[in-house]
Amino acid sequence: MSSFSLEEAALMVERPEKSEPLGLFFWICVFWIGLNVFGAIFANILPIQNPLNENFNAINVGPGLHHLFGTDDLGRDIFSRIVYGSRVSITVGMGAILIGFGVGAPLGMLAAYRRGRFDSYLTTIMYVLLAFPAIIATIAVLSFWTPRSLFKIIVVIGIASIPLVYRVIRTATLSVATKDYVIAAKVQGATDRRILMKELLPNIAPIAVSFFLIGVATVITLEGALAFLGLSVNPPTPSWGNMINEARTVLTQNVWLAFFPSLALCLFLIALNFIGDRIRSHFDVTEVKL
Repeated sequence: MSSFSLEEAALMVERPEKSEPLGLFFWICVFWIGLNVFGAIFANILPIQNPLNENFNAINVGPGLHHLFGTDDLGRDIFSRIVYGSRVSITVGMGAILIGFGVGAPLGMLAAYRRGRFDSYLTTIMYVLLAFPAIIATIAVLSFWTPRSLFKIIVVIGIASIPLVYRVIRTATLSVATKDYVIAAKVQGATDRRILMKELLPNIAPIAVSFFLIGVATVITLEGALAFLGLSVNPPTPSWGNMINEARTVLTQNVWLAFFPSLALCLFLIALNFIGDRIRSHFDVTEVKL
């Protein structure tokens, strides 16, 4: 029997003939995420009001021409605070998950690929860390690590996400590491680096991207929960969580102060979760029976 190349071995795994289409709603969600990210990045140059400016002649004003989403109890424009607030929420979500993936993903791939004692010891440590509720650890650290800042919040949540990222990536890598094309690459003398980067990483990428997006949504929700406990960024810096928390005291006088930030948060989370789930379904890789 003649030997075959790595490229021929890779043909043993291919995409389903009829992958699930992304659909129109997927692109609507992508547009919405892009719009929020654009607003977060370029908020300073957009033609919107300063979110910290107080106008005592327009306190708790409803939605209108001059204030698209109305004003809060200090006369600050709710729309501009939502746009600027997206900067904090998205930065926390993206930054924390990037830390989690930067540490947890490489360790998970290495552990699943090498196995042995390295995998056993590292997995035991990660599962011990997972046994302790991350939100309790986050609240405890942020309560004592003062003064709080956006950087500290990102670091604490990012470190807390490492064990979960490790578990997901390790499980995904284990399902791929025993495939025929990986074994063929080893037989032909491919280096560990080549196998990890060329054979394993592309095949676990859909799961990684899907979990990354869902992780961002989870962290943004966590930031909102921390805001309710007074452990997020300090007022008057706006974030979606802070705005919802501030609305509790004036909810009967101004329902818009809670409605619009909650709606922005809800729509962003729905979009992230839908995109992540659709990517996983569309780019799912299955083994072909020979």
